[in-house]
Amino acid sequence: MFTATANLTLPSTVTGSWPRPRWFDVSMWGRPLDSCMLDVRFREKFQDAMAVVISDQERAGLDLLTHGDFHCDEDMAGRAWHHYPLQRWAGFEGDHLQPEETTAPWLHYPPGTLLNEIYTAWRWPHVVDKIEHRPLDYPKIWRIAQGKASKPVRFGTCCSQVMGLFLDIHTPKYTDKRQVIWDMAEAMNTELRALRDAGCRLMQIEEPTLHFMANTFGKDAESVKFMVDAFNREVEGLDDVEIWIHTCWGNPNMQRVMEDTSYAQSIELYLEACRGDVWTLEMKDRNQRDLELFEPLKHDLKKKICIGAVSHRSLQADRPEDVAGEIRKALKYIPPERLIVSSDCGFGRQGCNREIAFYKASAIAQGCNIVRRELGLPVTRVPAADPVLQVDVIPGRSILWQSHPPKE
Repeated sequence: MFTATANLTLPSTVTGSWPRPRWFDVSMWGRPLDSCMLDVRFREKFQDAMAVVISDQERAGLDLLTHGDFHCDEDMAGRAWHHYPLQRWAGFEGDHLQPEETTAPWLHYPPGTLLNEIYTAWRWPHVVDKIEHRPLDYPKIWRIAQGKASKPVRFGTCCSQVMGLFLDIHTPKYTDKRQVIWDMAEAMNTELRALRDAGCRLMQIEEPTLHFMANTFGKDAESVKFMVDAFNREVEGLDDVEIWIHTCWGNPNMQRVMEDTSYAQSIELYLEACRGDVWTLEMKDRNQRDLELFEPLKHDLKKKICIGAVSHRSLQADRPEDVAGEIRKALKYIPPERLIVSSDCGFGRQGCNREIAFYKASAIAQGCNIVRRELGLPVTRVPAADPVLQVDVIPGRSILWQSHPPKE
């Protein structure tokens, strides 16, 4: 169900995480949000930080906003993206280095590389008992964010099956990793239903492992089919919610984590087999590889397609005309009414700074406006690009700009 994008053509957004303000120096470290909010310093900083991320994105001109993942702890390379649910659900214990023999086949890196530094530093709980849902406070986080916004806030969360990559079983209650993933999918579904009941109608499930696994084992492998079923269980009963399925190829400290990044083996799985309304793909950092896969489907797309038009890995702040060029390439294969424009992934998780994230986000919004004008479509106001609202103005130049605005 398209609740947020039903009447939008070429809407602009970013994927999810956002760089923290420097003064937002508190984290929850496994504590319930309610307990943290009793601390007046945490309460003020958390709510103010949420207001900042909403303000940044609205000023950038984005049509759809995110909560920035500000509930996740500021830890190394964004481990808390996975770790936030694992710290709170029943059935987990401790923080342990995952043994080499149980590490996913894509996550082995040699000493002296940043990815080795990340994956040997990260620690994970053991599965020690039956996994059961405990509140993650998603409804409260969404209320805080949406209450500060004039546009829809998309709530994103890590998918249960990608969390399963890092977990080892230390209990006779589970004999198979699939049982662990299924119970986590059910736990997440409970949380997402509570989020829906709070009023949220725009959610993003981040990083199902289908594109990794299909490239390794084949799209018809039983393990891949199970992951499709697990994903559909995770979003079961959310028929009145617009569901986005986010996929990329890694983002710990802005790093890509694997070499084979083709979507060819998984396109049918995401478009046909998985429940949802929007599929987001990493494209800019991959030179829009795989766009041609959509050509035979151009007039029969079951889902909207959200492409990354700026990279979260590059520190160069993209120009609006560069983003417009990426959109024009995509429009050769995807009709405008089915296209959404975003970043490849989030800008947080020990990523770039706020200023770069802001101007990348604004370039997305302005790039969408360039193409909308070319198509004769309404544009979105972008406060960041308004000459009257520039922070620092050279005398005389702002008046000239109002009369003769810079060419796009």
